[in-house]
Amino acid sequence: MRMTETRDFLSDTRTFYDTVAEDYAEHFRDPLAGMPLERALLAAFAEEVGPDGRVADLGCGPGDVTAHLAALGLDACGLDLSAAMLAVARRNHPGLRFQQGSMLDLPFPDGSLAGALSWYSSIHTPDERLPDLFAELYRVLAPGGHLLVAFQVGRDSLRPERPWDHAVTLDFRRRLPEDMTRLLADAGFRLASRTVREPDGRLGKGVAQVPQAFVWVVKPG
Repeated sequence: MRMTETRDFLSDTRTFYDTVAEDYAEHFRDPLAGMPLERALLAAFAEEVGPDGRVADLGCGPGDVTAHLAALGLDACGLDLSAAMLAVARRNHPGLRFQQGSMLDLPFPDGSLAGALSWYSSIHTPDERLPDLFAELYRVLAPGGHLLVAFQVGRDSLRPERPWDHAVTLDFRRRLPEDMTRLLADAGFRLASRTVREPDGRLGKGVAQVPQAFVWVVKPG
């Protein structure tokens, strides 16, 4: 049953983003504009990882955050389930490396990454699969490697109907920082930083009026 459930949510996620990829990329173009806290966290993350470390942007979508990491001096690559999203990423950022794959079965050797970024990309993973996800992230990070996880704060899930008038839908899960921190600790990570940005009333594209959480952890060693 568990394998079937995994295939179902992965298939649903892939289908959703394959369908909306072009509209999504246009709507969320330059996603870090007007986000000074997010840029500061990514800059600090890049400084801690260091310029020689390989970093994977997991669930990279159209690749804009991958490109931001590369501009900060990191050896950054992107990974995503959606072939259509990857086509957009390769078209918009031809100098970067992108590959298709699942965060639950990463195509990286044990201990091969100095850093990993899950920028709002764990939000489609069912709660019961989060321990598997974090164990896989732990596996691919080298001792001393850094992981930064971003997500919206809450207890509910969103399920948009007909985004950009496409006949697809998907669960977008909000979570509590303390729950995510506990699960990451259970996977073996050490907490480095936990930041919550409160809503500021702005109503720009992609700006949800809920808190945004950023949990930064390190693999000991």
